[in-house]
Amino acid sequence: MNNITFELHPELAADLRQQGADIERTLKILSILSEHKQTGTEMGPVSLPKEGDERITDLEQLETLVISKNEAEVFFSRFSIPPSFISKIDFDGTSYILNKSDLCRLGIYLYPYTAYGVLNGGSATTYGDSKKNEALSPAAFSLLREDFLSHAEQCKSSPKGITSAFFEADGSPGPSFLLLKMRSLLIHALEYRLITKDYKRPVLPFFQMTSDSTDAKLKTAYEQYRRDPILEPLIVETGLDPTAALSAKQGLIAALTHSSEGFPRRVFDHAYGKPNRGLALPGGHGENFRVLAPVYRELHSQGIRFVYLGNVDNSGYTVDPIELAYFALRAHTKGAEAAFEFSWRTPVDVKGGILVQEPEGSLTVGEIGQRIKADTVKEEEAQGAHVLFNCATGLFNLDYLVNNLETIPDRLPIRVSDQDKEAGKYAQAEQTTWEILGLMKQPEIIAVRKNRRFIAAKMLLETFLASPRGVLIDHSAEVESSLTETSRLLRKGLQDLLAQEYGFVSVQGRYEPRPVAVLKEEIIRRFGSA
Repeated sequence: MNNITFELHPELAADLRQQGADIERTLKILSILSEHKQTGTEMGPVSLPKEGDERITDLEQLETLVISKNEAEVFFSRFSIPPSFISKIDFDGTSYILNKSDLCRLGIYLYPYTAYGVLNGGSATTYGDSKKNEALSPAAFSLLREDFLSHAEQCKSSPKGITSAFFEADGSPGPSFLLLKMRSLLIHALEYRLITKDYKRPVLPFFQMTSDSTDAKLKTAYEQYRRDPILEPLIVETGLDPTAALSAKQGLIAALTHSSEGFPRRVFDHAYGKPNRGLALPGGHGENFRVLAPVYRELHSQGIRFVYLGNVDNSGYTVDPIELAYFALRAHTKGAEAAFEFSWRTPVDVKGGILVQEPEGSLTVGEIGQRIKADTVKEEEAQGAHVLFNCATGLFNLDYLVNNLETIPDRLPIRVSDQDKEAGKYAQAEQTTWEILGLMKQPEIIAVRKNRRFIAAKMLLETFLASPRGVLIDHSAEVESSLTETSRLLRKGLQDLLAQEYGFVSVQGRYEPRPVAVLKEEIIRRFGSA
């Protein structure tokens, strides 16, 4: 243990409190960094996972999953799986053999034990920043400039989750990210109601992490969503209301001193050149394990045993019943703590967080260029190693989370990055949700297709490129061919999601929600009933 004591000048402490900074948590972070002699910029040696790693599963390639009779019967009993379903599974006398259809139906039976959560970002200021968007592709930005400018200001003043998830072919805005996610949850709930004939049990409760800058605006939006024709008929039909979200607000963390001021770091105390003035900053989505701890415990007390967690701006982040059933069985038989989605590399994937392996064999997420050199990635890929990009989607065993909530916040790596901005030279400390992977003994890695599960939008221009409106760039000689191809890939993925996952149909070039009666017919035709 170290003997360093961090004390704040009363004026600095008062200033930080006024800005909404969590001083206690800030001092805890400083203590952790000092105790472990961390600078927050360590780059230990890592490699790519090798071919055949049994922790990596491509569910699209999975034909069957075998589970022993004894393990299966305990699982079926624990989750009240009805005999009528069990009798239809192939059984060879010692084991049950589940095909994809079995897994899909089993996943639906697990909806009462599953919650769905989103990590809301802050107000979409950077998302709608013209300079940052133009830097992605000057040619594409030029083609879509008028569309961009007509929506950017509205985005800047709103939480990203309530901005449009896509733009129609004529440039008009479609439903928001959160409206789509809530509709998807209700459609899955409708599956459960029709298949099981159970119209009483709550299923797939919705939870979220907000911030001081987004919480009030989200609450106002949800009041409107409850009466929106995209949701209201499904709320009435299922008796469920995702707009009544379980929620917790993330506070802010004080900025730390720049590395040029030496170590151990201290609380930054001269913002904008003024003595005893601090700077309050977000602490990263990894703080959800601390901020949402009461929500996780409440869900667990309600009987929830699995929680989905993902970013609000990924239109591909939805409930997948096959994935849910697969993970639930792996948690039961192998003790898997969580399953994380990673997408196979595409030609345009050259930076971002990828799946890497520590020297002792554990898996985690590392940024290309920060945690693993780009040349190392190329060399190992040439030798047949996997390159899988983080989709920021996880499915957690809630028993594991609840049993470890006291220790995860202090064990999760703290990444400290130096900044040089208007406020001065300082450092920002953040925790990344997905580095929890490195704390686990039996994680599951789900390899997915990017255009099905990872249609993310860090910039408004990316939303346009993945939208029907993105067709504008298809015949442009100025736009990079790789970007045009990526746009086509993502547009096809979004088109499939809108039809298959979100229950929309294209009517005269615009996407409209299919009526509940039509959705019910489609579900019964696909699954039958109990």
